[in-house]
Amino acid sequence: MRASRLAVSLVAAASLAAPAALARSASAAPPSSPSPASSTATACDPTRTAPVYRGRVPSPKQVLGIELGDREVTAAESDRYLEAVAASSERVVSGTLATSAQGRPLKYAIAGRPELLTRAGLARVRGEAAALRDPRTPDGLAARLAERGVPILWVSANVHGDEPSGTDAALRVLRDLGDRTDCAARTILDNALVVVLPTQNPDGRTLNTRQNAYGFDMNRDWFARTQPEVDGKLAMLDRYPPVLYIDAHEMGGTSFFFPPNADPIYHETPEQAVGWINDVYGAAMAAEFTRRGIDFFNRDTYDLFYQGYGDTVPVTGFLAAGMTFEKGDESPYPERVAEHYLTQWVSLSRAALDRRRILTEWHRMAVDAYRQGEAGTLEPNKVYNPPHQIDRQVPDRPVRRYFLRADDPAKGREVRTIVRRLQRMGVRVDRLVRPLRVPDLKPYGRPETAATLPAGTYTVSMAQGQKHWIQAMLNEDSYTPFPYFYDVTAWSMPLLQNVAGGSSGARLRPVTRPVPPLPAEKPGHAGTAPKVGILQLSGTSSSARQSVGWLRSRLDREWKVPYTLLSPADVAAGKLAGVRVLVVPNGPAATADKALGDAGRAALAAFVQNGGRYVGWQGGAQLAARVGVTTDTFTDPTSDVPGSLFRVKVDGRSPLARGVGGTAWQFYAYDPVMRQSDPAKVAAGYPAVTSPDWFVSGYERGAAELGGTAAVTDEPVGKGRTVLFGGEPNFRAFSDGTAKLLYNALLGPDPTARVSGLATARPQAAANAPLQVESPIRVSVKAGDADRTAAILRSVGARYTERRSAGVVHYVIDNPAGLPTDHHPFAGRLPSLVRRAGIIPVAVVLP
Repeated sequence: MRASRLAVSLVAAASLAAPAALARSASAAPPSSPSPASSTATACDPTRTAPVYRGRVPSPKQVLGIELGDREVTAAESDRYLEAVAASSERVVSGTLATSAQGRPLKYAIAGRPELLTRAGLARVRGEAAALRDPRTPDGLAARLAERGVPILWVSANVHGDEPSGTDAALRVLRDLGDRTDCAARTILDNALVVVLPTQNPDGRTLNTRQNAYGFDMNRDWFARTQPEVDGKLAMLDRYPPVLYIDAHEMGGTSFFFPPNADPIYHETPEQAVGWINDVYGAAMAAEFTRRGIDFFNRDTYDLFYQGYGDTVPVTGFLAAGMTFEKGDESPYPERVAEHYLTQWVSLSRAALDRRRILTEWHRMAVDAYRQGEAGTLEPNKVYNPPHQIDRQVPDRPVRRYFLRADDPAKGREVRTIVRRLQRMGVRVDRLVRPLRVPDLKPYGRPETAATLPAGTYTVSMAQGQKHWIQAMLNEDSYTPFPYFYDVTAWSMPLLQNVAGGSSGARLRPVTRPVPPLPAEKPGHAGTAPKVGILQLSGTSSSARQSVGWLRSRLDREWKVPYTLLSPADVAAGKLAGVRVLVVPNGPAATADKALGDAGRAALAAFVQNGGRYVGWQGGAQLAARVGVTTDTFTDPTSDVPGSLFRVKVDGRSPLARGVGGTAWQFYAYDPVMRQSDPAKVAAGYPAVTSPDWFVSGYERGAAELGGTAAVTDEPVGKGRTVLFGGEPNFRAFSDGTAKLLYNALLGPDPTARVSGLATARPQAAANAPLQVESPIRVSVKAGDADRTAAILRSVGARYTERRSAGVVHYVIDNPAGLPTDHHPFAGRLPSLVRRAGIIPVAVVLP
């Protein structure tokens, strides 16, 4: 009955949405004419039509004193010009979707026909989009909505604060939509609603940093939404779901990248979206750039795999064509702005011309997703760029339903976090009203078994239009198809939250009730917090800035624990006085050790010996060994693990285990292997590879070396205590399961039964310390390919170390400036150079 009422109301809305302007637009392409070379495109060429301005919208020079492209506008200037356009044009409305950490607004504008920009008009567009995204919408109604409705197109830029030119280009697009009267502009206005978000990172733009003020690369935060800038953006996307999402970036060099993307492509990427990206938008941009003689490339460097990007999440979460555009930052600024403007304008024009086809296929994607979920079918792995070959296929086991256990009160917060994240992306979540017998339950990281799940268990059916997103978020494994890695290979929410659950492929008929929208969890901590100090190992290291930033975000926003930020010089100057817990996140241990000097090392050792608590990880853990406040030893890994989740066993007798349970999932990415000879000091450890507890989600080669080693240690040192993590316990502030171990390390009690501790500091010799490389590039190949690989590395001027183990040669390439792949002089070229040499690598890992 509800679906019937929805259909009737939307039929009426569709009849109201047929604008006269649409009927008289000479550029509205018929459904059967998707080709960029159609006669309508010739009649009004998007880029060769001379712009005609009404003069109602002030020029950038009138508002800012410069033309867009003369120099980069500031975040404040971007906001000022956006508001000037909105104030002067009936075709544009504006708003604020979030506020940054430093209090700056994230301004957006919506451009379209004036009748669509009223409250009723915008509600109608949102309602039609919701109906087309709903697989239950009757085919006839969906066809009418596709015939008369408008797609929602997004243009966003500057998610990396030091990549500015996309902002200026987006503002130019906004001005043109607000003021131009020529047929090229009218084509877009008559056939689309355009959302423009000129800067996604106003703090980073102001600070000229890639990350936001907390050190987050917000192009990695899309599924977890830990940052308010990302969270507000996704809330806006939910209200105005895109069929096209442009994310404008900059990279090193002078060329331009637009899709088709490099492999790997995540397996749940719907083929229609790939078709739009490659054959509609990619083809249109390639034709225009070729005509103009502009250098560009595609099918290289930028993949479509990790489900936290500004292109992958629009695809799997909204069934949109999510696209990353990258322009070389060595080009003159006017050129960078002009080429970004060109890609944005061409893409918007192409979407407008193919409006009906795109809306039709958008609905079809939702229907196909529902039917796949109903059948329990996971999409297989596929490579799009020969001669790549699939290294690992998605299992053919059916998955019709996921379950999240809710019978452990200590995990209530974590379970609710997953449910809320799913709900806010349009996923329906239910709870079992009565116990359910599941004949084929596949618990996470365990063999399939029959089980009875208790009433109250959360359940998520795959028979939804959001099936692709459900699989992306609740998967047990990402099933990496072959070994090129632009980012991490594991991001399963249940594993990151360390909650119990699993999947089933059976045709079940559970008795359930829908879960109402869950509120956000209240921040805060239990009890009284001690005085906490954070030692940042380096002020210039990107790994140190990020790890400290992730921790600061957790302490400020979630745990509400005050802290003092310290440098090695502060420690040497005696500023540890009064600190009870010193937290030492990742960073270069050798650099910090040198900066501490004899005075700083002595101060750290005395701090712990006299009753302080030292909590460190990665570089912070290695510094503890250098200073002599741990008996842990560290060695370089010989495995290839670019970013995966390992199950670790947690000692239930440790105070670190409170609320964690018997196991947790440790994020691991080429971290030094930590060993502790005294089992009583191991709070969490990697199980033996022969144990049924051994399980890895994500890519790994040679990870058996971790079997039986320590993940977390806890040992007394004099009157104090040292707690060390081998890997990052707070990765991107979304690994909540191991963050609970960290919470207990910071705020929990000391062990009741203490083992013998260090009486005298015994620093680890620098000669035995693990290799210190900032944001390294890694290439691992079989021994027979080593000479050719080394020749490639020498040809690009790489400085590297070489290690050999078990027939594999590992090249670790120095990146002292901590440059990301897109701004590194040669990192992005390595995959294609390796491929052209005929080398099948074990792993290529980009920073």
